[in-house]
Amino acid sequence: MTQIKVAIVDDDEGIRASLSALIKRAPGFKLVGEFGNGETAIKEIPGLQPEVVLMDINLPGMKGYECVRQIKASHPAIQFLMLTVYEDGDSLFNSLRAGASGYLLKRTASSRLLEAIRDVFDGGAPMTPQLARRVVQFFSKPATESTPLAKLTPAEREFLDQLANGYAYKEIADRMKISIDTVRSYVRTVYEKLHVHSRTEAVVKYLRG
Repeated sequence: MTQIKVAIVDDDEGIRASLSALIKRAPGFKLVGEFGNGETAIKEIPGLQPEVVLMDINLPGMKGYECVRQIKASHPAIQFLMLTVYEDGDSLFNSLRAGASGYLLKRTASSRLLEAIRDVFDGGAPMTPQLARRVVQFFSKPATESTPLAKLTPAEREFLDQLANGYAYKEIADRMKISIDTVRSYVRTVYEKLHVHSRTEAVVKYLRG
């Protein structure tokens, strides 16, 4: 049987020991490392090459999803299963955006947790029914509620398109047949609506859609 290589990141020594014991005694799994903080995990996990990482969210000094984001940037094949005490919507979406594949509560039964690790390894996305419902509800919202770009007027979108094409403010004013003061007004409103502070941030957000 192929063994799934697992690493654990949790600052609670008791929980870490419990998870470690579970992985070590379960057939088909191999524990390759355990860590009490995100900084050490970021340094050590890439060299251990785990296939699945059990990641606590509330780590000291760094949130678990930030740890996920940093490791995923250079090692996209590593799968992350978030473990948390609370069904917190913000943490859920931050984790999914960072690249986590699953999200379960720490009180999840051992058999279910092992099943979830296999699920993540096979390309699944395990989470509690309540959290899965939140994800469905989020993506069922109209676009106007889910993306800052939808708040832009057609003229503001045209301005942002010109900005993305590299034109200077004076050139944008000439191309759109508006005054330079109007261009500056667009800069303020677009930055505010997109929650950005620079031309580069605005263009990146626009191009990502």
